[in-house]
Amino acid sequence: MTVDDLFAATSEPNAAFQPMAARMRAKTLADYVGQQHILGTGMALREAVEHGHLHSMILWGPPGVGKTTLAKIIAGDSDAQFIEISAVLAGVKDIRAAVEKAQLYRHQYNKATVLFVDEVHRFNKAQQDAFLPHIENGEILFIGATTENPSFELNSALLSRARVYVLKSLQEQDLQQLLQRVLEKDPVLADIDVRFDEKSRQQLIAAADGDARRVLNLLEIALDLVPTVDGQKNIGESVIKQVLAQSYRRFDKGGEQFYDQISAMHKSIRGSAPDAALYWLCRMLDGGCDALYLARRIVRTASEDIGNADPRALEIAMNAWQVQERLGSPEGELALAQAVIYLASAPKSNAVYTAFNACRQLVASTPTLDVPMHLRNAPTKLMKELDYGEGYRYAHDEPEAFAAGEGYLPVELADMQFYQPVNRGLEIKIAEKLSYFQQLNAASTNKRYGDD
Repeated sequence: MTVDDLFAATSEPNAAFQPMAARMRAKTLADYVGQQHILGTGMALREAVEHGHLHSMILWGPPGVGKTTLAKIIAGDSDAQFIEISAVLAGVKDIRAAVEKAQLYRHQYNKATVLFVDEVHRFNKAQQDAFLPHIENGEILFIGATTENPSFELNSALLSRARVYVLKSLQEQDLQQLLQRVLEKDPVLADIDVRFDEKSRQQLIAAADGDARRVLNLLEIALDLVPTVDGQKNIGESVIKQVLAQSYRRFDKGGEQFYDQISAMHKSIRGSAPDAALYWLCRMLDGGCDALYLARRIVRTASEDIGNADPRALEIAMNAWQVQERLGSPEGELALAQAVIYLASAPKSNAVYTAFNACRQLVASTPTLDVPMHLRNAPTKLMKELDYGEGYRYAHDEPEAFAAGEGYLPVELADMQFYQPVNRGLEIKIAEKLSYFQQLNAASTNKRYGDD
């Protein structure tokens, strides 16, 4: 066998080495499970596919409901070239390469190209804009898949050129149908009699939570655990319990696990555990969490838990946010990782956070106190005649640019102190400076509010 023969023989994936979810992917609308609200008889999208009235679209729905499968079926029924890119890994260069391939295909065969972009919400504005002229002139039929609300995550210009179809989590009967089709038609199981009792099926379907990929992955694990005896595999309750007892990640934006993982990352940073903080960041990114949301939370952590102990923390967090916003993935995600590790390794202080909360509580619980006359602005003659700004001491004219004894709070709060620097990081120096200023105030013979 020549090298060419070897590669030719292995060019098509062997079903035995494919995951069940991949080898059992529906090829036609007849085999497609679920989404009858858009694909049922007479429904808009089904009519468009069957009559060749195709258009660019956004498929919005949770993981495992058939977005990729539907896009491939649309391309197949349209006799179109199918190109798939992932917004997690691709950039503008990949977009250009896909468009050039579509142009060449059109020139050679006079046929359309379906460009499928998975996780399209991960692309930033510039990356999304790169599709617009090619959608407009018909060079590509654009299909984007997203788990996030397109109204918030996609450009209005892209949305105006594509119809949005909402895909729903699969119902119990859909997953039952899918399991039955696998047991009847999976080529890997062709010579195996799989016995799968109804109670065990129900448990597997409940654990899948409307996710077709998940239910097939769980079934595949169960089949791997069960030995083949006399050409039979018996999947019973004990096997299902064993499968479900294992840990399978599930990330539900807005759900309990979502906030648990956000909390874990924040507390790992606060606890100066960079490895743990990085782990929770990666868990959330892997689960499809919006990287810009994570960037905002990292910025919050920089102020809340590091503050002035290391002011660079906030700067690094903001820089990471900007990288994510401007460049998208994967560059932005690496910048977020850098920020998380820096923050976790930085000296900690919640002095700013504590001072801010205490001051806000005081303001909310006390009457509206007047601005002292010497601090008021006096842009007009009348205001000057009313003593606005009278007696104000310009700090830059004083020794060390500090007006010892001057007061800046309302007189009723003259001795109030909110900010208490901690004995860590830069706040050590800040505390020393503030203590020095307090000594100058105490020694001053020109006190604004006196000694009382």
